[in-house]
Parts: sequence; C-alpha cells; structure tokens
Amino acid sequence: MGKSLLQQRRGKGGLTFRARSHYYKAEVKHRSYDDVEKTSVMEGKIINLIHDPGHNAPLAQVKYQDNKTLFIFAPLGINLHDTIMSGNNASIKAGNTLPLKNIPEGTQIYNIESFPGDGGKFVRSPGTAANITSKTEDKVIILLPSKKLKELNPDCRATIGIIAGSGRKEKPFLKAGKKYHAMKARNRYYPTVSGVSMNVVSHPFGSGRGSHKGQSTTISRKAPPGRKVGLISARRSGRKK
Repeated sequence: MGKSLLQQRRGKGGLTFRARSHYYKAEVKHRSYDDVEKTSVMEGKIINLIHDPGHNAPLAQVKYQDNKTLFIFAPLGINLHDTIMSGNNASIKAGNTLPLKNIPEGTQIYNIESFPGDGGKFVRSPGTAANITSKTEDKVIILLPSKKLKELNPDCRATIGIIAGSGRKEKPFLKAGKKYHAMKARNRYYPTVSGVSMNVVSHPFGSGRGSHKGQSTTISRKAPPGRKVGLISARRSGRKK
C-alpha cells in the first residue's frame, strides 16, 4: 500500500518546507580577494549592528574606504563606529581579517575560508572560535570547536576574535509556537514525530497500536516509494555476535 511520506512531501518544495529566504537581510562573507588586500590594508567602519533571521549570530555592517559595504559576523566586544581592517598587513585585533599565514599561533579566529577567496566556510556559529595550533610553509593546522584538526592553505583568510551571541542556547523557548517559528525561518519542519506515532495512512509503520512497527524494518531496493522506509536493502540486521 502506497503512502504519502514526509520526505516525499518535502521533496516537492511546498510552502510548509520552504525557508522564508526573502526575509534574510544579508550574506556574510569576506571582501573580494583583490590586489589591495594582498599588498596593504583596507580600513572599514562599523555603521550598524543588526539581527538577520538567516543567522543566529548578530551581524555588523561595515563600510570600507572604497565605499563598498558588506556584512560580517560581529565579534565579541565590537561597538558601533569601531574601525576594523582587512588585508595582508592588518593588525591582530578582534574584527580584523587577514590570511592565516600572518596570524600568530594560539590566536582565536572564526569565519575561516576553505580555500582562498571563497568568503568563509568554517566556524560561523555564535560563541564559537577556532585556534591556530601550528604553521608550516605550505599549510596551517587549526583546531575547530569540534576538537577536530584541519589543514588549510596559508592564504585562506579568517577573522580575529570570537563570534558574539554565545548565550543564545541559554534562553529557553518557553512556548511551542516560538520554537515553531524559529524552525520555520530555517526551513526545518517542526514538530517531527517518529513513523510509529503516525497514522496508518501517513507511514508504513504507523497504526495507532503503540510503538510496534508490525512488520519488518528491512525493505527491498525495488520496493515502491511509499513503502521504502527503514533499513533499505540491508546486508544484515540485528546485534553483531
């Protein structure tokens, strides 16, 4: 018997599962990797601090000397009208952006590039920071918040400091509606329930007879889409002996 599964509904891209990206205010990334940054320093001033529904951390709007404006994750301790720098010779100060090869070991950094010029990919959550553990001529090793070590190109850029907004998880939601709207902004379906808790028309494991699946959890690879749930084409199941 075919079912209309939750993952099938999500794949159609309806309004229930679509993020409200038209509410998002800005994309957070480093300046373009131009010749000015490679040889000197570009100064900018913090002209605004905002909240963006697309990010958990507060954002700082920066206006640079060349009249270009972009958004960065606000570092801890930044204030309005503060001056920050971006470039190869920028000083080691919270909010400044420079290549990893010019940052001393042990410095806390965030919004780290995966390869030079991509704008920043790692350590972008509020209250997080990575540490530079060691450096060589051809690679820089950083310690991520997950305690994982990662090797990167020395020309990859990062921002000095710790991202602001570390107390976000300490504030309770208190109401289910608050949680629903927070998940809605991020394209996350809420609340999520298990298959055995659903009605029989919504999931093959659903019935209303408690938490008993009533059938095998292994399923053939050739099963129809409305039945293909559980351990799909499993080689083995059960506890290893």
